Amino acid sequence: MKSVKFIAIIVLIIIVASLRVWRRRRRRAQASGPVHVARVPRRGFVTGDVALVMSRELRERIRGRFYLFGTAIILLVVAAAIVIPVIHRSKAQSENIGVVGTLPPATRSWMVTLAHDEGATARFVTVSTLAQVKTSLADGHIDFAVVGDRELVVNTLFSSSDVSTTASVVQAIATRLGDERALAAAHLSSQQAAVLARAGPLPIVALHHGATKGVNATSLIGVILIFIMLSQYNTWLLIGVMEEKSSRVIEVLLAAVRPVKLLSGKVLGIGLAALLQASVVVAFALILSKAVGSDVLHGTGPLEIIATLVWLVLGYSLYCWIYAAAGSMAERQDQVQSLALPLSLPLIAGYIVSLTSASAASPSLLLKIFAYIPFTAPFAMTVLVGFGAVAWWQFATSVAITLVTTYAVARLATGIYRRAILRTGSRVRLRDFRGS
Repeated sequence: MKSVKFIAIIVLIIIVASLRVWRRRRRRAQASGPVHVARVPRRGFVTGDVALVMSRELRERIRGRFYLFGTAIILLVVAAAIVIPVIHRSKAQSENIGVVGTLPPATRSWMVTLAHDEGATARFVTVSTLAQVKTSLADGHIDFAVVGDRELVVNTLFSSSDVSTTASVVQAIATRLGDERALAAAHLSSQQAAVLARAGPLPIVALHHGATKGVNATSLIGVILIFIMLSQYNTWLLIGVMEEKSSRVIEVLLAAVRPVKLLSGKVLGIGLAALLQASVVVAFALILSKAVGSDVLHGTGPLEIIATLVWLVLGYSLYCWIYAAAGSMAERQDQVQSLALPLSLPLIAGYIVSLTSASAASPSLLLKIFAYIPFTAPFAMTVLVGFGAVAWWQFATSVAITLVTTYAVARLATGIYRRAILRTGSRVRLRDFRGS
């Protein structure tokens, strides 16, 4: 517990120190006067005007107070979500074990040892009948019951991804009792040795088959991260395009840069800022979880992490063009607010359906359908990966559909942006582009 608090303090000190160093460097840069940057020759798509606009957007975002303090707050929230359960887990949990019939002292001894290995203390409660076991489990007086050497009884069946202390203790005791039953049946003859080799855990009987959460926790966190990132950065893009248009700054920029390159550099710069922030959060969570021995990201593999980052990039690549085109059609802040809601409806729908399906024992049909709709695939496919219910070709098919849709949306959005960005005086509507 002391080591966990020490690590949390160290993390907080590093964040505060980083902010102080950044502010000090910014004051020095402002005091030294403007810095003249040589213009990059217009060669290629990414090395010319697009690179200039992209670096400008990336620099403005990562130097902004909102970006830095927002990242610091996210890191603190992630640290709290990882560290706090570890602090509470450090306190020994009491496992109340109901005993039906007789239980030898030797068996009780190794049960206590197994519970201690899982971070819990075992307390035995004598239960007369199976009916009393059912009542005690429902009332919470016992966590599970051992019925002689025949079976273990729990109130609700544990899922394969359950990492709770009770689930770990039940599984360990069931395995050990199964081994002992096989040992009692074997007298070291060849046939009995074969019986011992085939020994399995004691059956666990559930009184109620409640809903189990079969999705990986990392994928669930990934869905939340994708929703926050897409909502935040696409809104930045929408407001940024509108402000450039309303302040007439766009006229100066378009005098030197073609509209398609200006829009491409803007979405790339903001997208890189989003990817950088997401990568920092994921790396920080993995390192801190490993350092404190947290189970929050238990079972996390490279597949879940890569899938989350892939769909974050694909989701932004699709929505950024839509939000940028919408920003070019707006003239004032109130118009931006009226545009933001309908644009976010697919995001909200995909997010809610994915979270709802993640709490079920298996993926729903609606989730599987949403996994192939480009506007909801970033959420649905991430959850399907967490379930382990998607093959590589299904994942690739969804990616291909999203890429094709993104290309079509980008072509349409750049056309709208090119025609609407210099039109001022009132909000531009889609019907204004008919025949143009």
